[in-house]
Amino acid sequence: MKVYLIAGEPSGDKLGAALMEGLAQLDPMTEFQGVGGPLMEAEGMTSLFPMEELSVMGIAEVLPKLRGLFRRRDETVEDIIGSGADVVVTIDSPDFCLRVLKKLRSFSMVPTVHYVAPSVWAWRSKRTDKMVGIVDHVLALLPFEPPYMERAGLACDFVGHPVVAEPLADIGDAADFRRAHNLGDAPVVLALPGSRRGEVSRLSDVFGESLRKLAVKQPNIRVVVPAAAPVAVLVRQHVKNWPGDPIVLDPRGMPQDLALSEKRAAFAAADVALAASGTVSLELAANAVPMVIAYDMNWMSRKLIAALLKVDTVTLVNLVSETRTVPEFLGDACKPDDIARALHLVLNAGAERSAQAVAAEITMERLGRGDEAPGFRAAKVVARVAKGSV
Repeated sequence: MKVYLIAGEPSGDKLGAALMEGLAQLDPMTEFQGVGGPLMEAEGMTSLFPMEELSVMGIAEVLPKLRGLFRRRDETVEDIIGSGADVVVTIDSPDFCLRVLKKLRSFSMVPTVHYVAPSVWAWRSKRTDKMVGIVDHVLALLPFEPPYMERAGLACDFVGHPVVAEPLADIGDAADFRRAHNLGDAPVVLALPGSRRGEVSRLSDVFGESLRKLAVKQPNIRVVVPAAAPVAVLVRQHVKNWPGDPIVLDPRGMPQDLALSEKRAAFAAADVALAASGTVSLELAANAVPMVIAYDMNWMSRKLIAALLKVDTVTLVNLVSETRTVPEFLGDACKPDDIARALHLVLNAGAERSAQAVAAEITMERLGRGDEAPGFRAAKVVARVAKGSV
């Protein structure tokens, strides 16, 4: 079986790698081609072009890069046609992926799967209209998503979230991490300002000031910043003046397994996290790390999205657990004073911390912890679609 995959950001790269591993388990002769990052390349795919070119988020941020994205779209469609693929799997990044599928459908009826249902439950409910006729099947990460897709006329399976299958560090790993970085018994704050350059640039000053205000109340905090490789240099530049003697975990030049192992150990050693909104909240919940979520965007994007938002929280832990235990500060509310106050409450033992622990357990159970690995579940659906049985 020949499978063409497209991923446009680190979270999609993770999904793609797990899917590829599952497909290889089903059929070791499976051939892969497409666009992806280091994790997908480690599973046997050479990316058509650097995945980072597609890591653009926000309406205002996308507009200046449209010409280049259209060029990459055309190159990708041509590559798919030439690949002889039995199925095309696009992974998240809908602004790019759906453009590829729309143009592809003009030339080919190869079966298509879109991995990650669009969050129509949150905003832009008409996004499914763009998928009808060009997407044959949708793979959902969240258990409440299939009905939204099916109402729009799209076949959909909930396959679980890959975070439930990722290995976790243990107490010994956490202790080793603390020793290696001379952390002693200091409260460790994870700071995760995002994996895109725009996110890091916008959030770093707010994160730094929030941590500075937290350090007034708890001067012994230490800050650990796991950086994504594409933004590691930028992260180092921004955290120089942060409090807590920041330790940047830079994966560049490290073997992939070693970099991931160090990141997992950091999560295990952490007492609290300050994170940008996104799938990282699920990683933190999987590792039982209490958190505060903060996010801001370009002014125009912020106003447009705020007007369209249909839910009162965007934090996935809150949504999946059907609680509101994780404090979040978005857009105009992304203020250091409030963020620092929430961090202080969550860092110290109390009702807020206990409530987050319960919500994390519920979230992991509902996302499929203990069931068949999500990547393998997704692979079975992709193989079925490739054979013409949607």
